[in-house]
Amino acid sequence: MENKMFCYQCQETANCAGCTQFGVCGKSPDLSRMQDLLIYATKGLSAITTALRAQGEEISTEVNHYVTINLFTTITNANFDDEVFYKRVLETLSMKDSLLNKVNDKNVLPEAAVWTAQTREDLDAKSTKVGVLTTENEDVRSLRELIIYGLKGLAAYMKHANELKYDNAEVSAFMQKALAATLDDTLSANDLIALTLETGKFGVDGMALLDSANTGTYGNPEITKVNIGVGTRPGILVSGHDLRDLEQLLEQTEGTGIDVYTHSEMLPAHYYPAFKKYSHFVGNYGNAWWKQKEEFESFRGPVLMTTNCVVPPAASYKNRLFTTGATGITGCVHIDSNENGIKDFSQIIELAKTCEAPIQIEKGEIIGGFAHNQVLALADKVVDAVKSGAIRKFFVMAGCDGRQKSRNYYTEFAQALPKDTVILTAGCAKYKYNKLNLGDIGGIPRVLDAGQCNDSYSLALIALKLKEVFELQDINELPIAFNIAWYEQKAVIVLLSLLYLGVKNIHLGPTLPAFLSPNVAKVLVETFGIAGIGSVEDDIKLFLE
Repeated sequence: MENKMFCYQCQETANCAGCTQFGVCGKSPDLSRMQDLLIYATKGLSAITTALRAQGEEISTEVNHYVTINLFTTITNANFDDEVFYKRVLETLSMKDSLLNKVNDKNVLPEAAVWTAQTREDLDAKSTKVGVLTTENEDVRSLRELIIYGLKGLAAYMKHANELKYDNAEVSAFMQKALAATLDDTLSANDLIALTLETGKFGVDGMALLDSANTGTYGNPEITKVNIGVGTRPGILVSGHDLRDLEQLLEQTEGTGIDVYTHSEMLPAHYYPAFKKYSHFVGNYGNAWWKQKEEFESFRGPVLMTTNCVVPPAASYKNRLFTTGATGITGCVHIDSNENGIKDFSQIIELAKTCEAPIQIEKGEIIGGFAHNQVLALADKVVDAVKSGAIRKFFVMAGCDGRQKSRNYYTEFAQALPKDTVILTAGCAKYKYNKLNLGDIGGIPRVLDAGQCNDSYSLALIALKLKEVFELQDINELPIAFNIAWYEQKAVIVLLSLLYLGVKNIHLGPTLPAFLSPNVAKVLVETFGIAGIGSVEDDIKLFLE
């Protein structure tokens, strides 16, 4: 059967090989090809900006941020609106063409930098010629895509930092240099491996920037108990990752009689001191992203999707699903910011006033807020517990959740861990075990939730601090094991960042990425000890040896 598309950037890609007829995520072949074309056009723009920097030219913040949002928009489960991609490709070409004449030697530029188009017909024709499979060498293709997916994850973190007026021009310059390099046929596999690790280095820088942005704006996360029940008033549910969007919604709903709830990756917002002043910020509703169809239904009020992790909605609640930022769904209202960065959420608020209160789907509390500042405040207690033998080992179980039954492995793994072990987590992977009653060790909860997927940076800082405290030469000498679940491209940049920091023997599941060719996978296994997962019993035995 002839391929209508080809995409293998997420863990759930069809048959662990690639979606060729329709995306498992829900994207159509047309949308997939237009996303490919946007990446191609952005590579061309990046080739020009890289050439201009080599000439000593400065690149504007506007261009840097445009590259960032282009990458972010193509992340899995971010945007399903075809019109957005047609528009963005044309805008990217216009931006590219305006910079092209400044390049002294255009002969050094790749075809992607000089190609242009005017009509949708031109775009449709070009989109069939620029996809992943146009790189014929399997290993080169694998490394190029590994870099690109890492850059997409990095772009997500940079975008959130940019929203809070934090920026790093060096990270932007690297992202564009790396994108341009994926067009360079003279680069060897070894060159691309080096670039992959460099992507991890800038991944650390990007996550550090976002950590500074979040904590500098909202304070350091604190240990917090979060309500998972519901109140009696109408509510607005906020999902995704963007804290600035949540802040603006809380400001605009204050005194309206509307409660605000978090969903999925927005849960860690409750840990920040700045949000605790809002009495109508009442709790977290539901679980990870993949359960949203049933949970958005039972919530009964409007839902604001701030970033990726949206799935095409059911007709029954589509009229109360709103998108903003990089997110989009054809037929759903999209809310843009004005020239001052302010978003008007009045339409959502007025709709909420007409809705019933959410249906309660669970009750109780969950605890979180164990980002690096909070854990380091408990450092003496943690170190004493390790030295006394009360804590035998830490298990980093960060990453993503997903709908496949094979992911129940992570619930079973958490339940089977010995009671003298502690789980360090970040990202929506935590929903596989954060509501289990796993107890504590001397007052230290056995599940320490650092926050969103980008807060995996906190887990790296904790490990580096423990290495210093225990006066070790190698981070891998710590009693820490890494058993990480992945789904999309933000997990890829976290993985590359950990590899850059020297972490080895990371287990990755529930399957290894389809975009890793056998030879590239072999390099990762032999150089870094990357491995998949097996049975819960065998893996725990292996980790505790």
